[in-house]
Amino acid sequence: MLSKLIRRMLPNSWIERMSDKSGRDRPPVKDFSKLDENQKIRYQELSTSFKEKYGKLPQFFASVPGRVNLIGEHIDYCGYSVLPMAVEQTIIIAAHMTNDDKISLSNKDPEFEDHECSIDNITIDKSSVTWYTYFLCGLQGIKDNAEDKKLRGLQCMVDGNIPRCAGLSSSSALVCCSSLAVAYSNGFKFSKIKLAEMCASSERYCGTEGGGMDQSIAFMAESGQAKLISFNPLTAVPVQLPPGVVFVVSNSCVKMHKAATCHYNVRVVECRLAAQVIAKKKNLDWQSLRKLSEIQEALKYDVKEMLTCVKELLHSEPYTKEEICSLLEVSSQELAETSLSANTLHVEQFKLYDRATHVYGEASRVLEFKAICDMPSEDACQRLGQLMNESHTSCSKLYECSCEELDKLVEICLKSGALGSRLTGAGWGGCAVSLVPQEIVESFLEKVKTEHYLTNPERANKVTESLFASRPGGCAFICKKIKEQ
Repeated sequence: MLSKLIRRMLPNSWIERMSDKSGRDRPPVKDFSKLDENQKIRYQELSTSFKEKYGKLPQFFASVPGRVNLIGEHIDYCGYSVLPMAVEQTIIIAAHMTNDDKISLSNKDPEFEDHECSIDNITIDKSSVTWYTYFLCGLQGIKDNAEDKKLRGLQCMVDGNIPRCAGLSSSSALVCCSSLAVAYSNGFKFSKIKLAEMCASSERYCGTEGGGMDQSIAFMAESGQAKLISFNPLTAVPVQLPPGVVFVVSNSCVKMHKAATCHYNVRVVECRLAAQVIAKKKNLDWQSLRKLSEIQEALKYDVKEMLTCVKELLHSEPYTKEEICSLLEVSSQELAETSLSANTLHVEQFKLYDRATHVYGEASRVLEFKAICDMPSEDACQRLGQLMNESHTSCSKLYECSCEELDKLVEICLKSGALGSRLTGAGWGGCAVSLVPQEIVESFLEKVKTEHYLTNPERANKVTESLFASRPGGCAFICKKIKEQ
């Protein structure tokens, strides 16, 4: 419902441009000469490593940015709008096409092992997720949409400077980068929207039930702007951030492997069950409704009415699996088939009230955040900061997706002068994003460095890559080959 309202506010020409049918909005192809000097150095170094590995220069590069979600955590898979921006850190794949069906994968970082497979025999093991699993997910996404066209082989080398397992979408960026490289090498002219939707679906091959935010901002970002990403249909509306402030990312250095644990998918299931229980109590067809946004649309309520609905229909204590089966009038086997996922079958208790309250509250904060950006006032930055603080409290207390170190880091950021600070990404570790007045950025960075990083030797060694201000970056693109010097 919310995305339909947003879509009606857009000019027809803009909607046409965003449509898959127009085919005009595809990832750009850039010439190497158009890159900035830092990018050129990085691409040249990757090209040299590629030649040392494969004995030839890459024919092209695919580049995909990471992202930081400014507000709207854990609501994209519930059907609600989110507000991310791309960061300047990227995943890059150097590639050379072959005349066989073999995929050869290597990583510029020697920590990661090589991998080879046949395009006709891709094996994705959900129980043992490795770095190249995400490449294979992207490859499988293109294969699913190839319409029986035989794909050509590739020799690839991956280079990434997005902090890993930090909530900045390094895994999704690799899925998207893989799809972009494979699509380009085979002459597929998919639109940005099509690629985003394919990658959101294909990442589920490794067991992550994401909602599509990461893939959407990867392909639809614009330099200098955040985006309000909405779903069903997928749209991306530019959001101009207020002047005089910057967003600073700080990594807690606690790693969370989203695909390797069940925390993330448990939250997805809890939201699904909350939607289905509310639907059942409202005499709706609960088996056809799987998202909290679908319940709102079916009931024609606003978000405040949905929060009231949650208070009236759900109890705050955890629900047992037996109680949910009784409410939905299904067996445990039927519940597994209609509502659970493979790695949540063992879960016996679900916190439906807290999760639904977070989702509806966070959805409201996203729209308020955009409204403040659209009509800025003198206290706009303070109001945005307050929304970010409220978001973190909700994520920590109601959604329980933070951790002790991340909560402490947010406190340090606020003490150091941030107007607002919150976890960003899946949580359970990873990064905080802070809204910081431009004039105090240097002192802010120094204080956070002293308070969080220098107090721990392991964190101190990672401070350069873990603490940075970032401008909104651009979208995924293809770069033409570098000529040999």
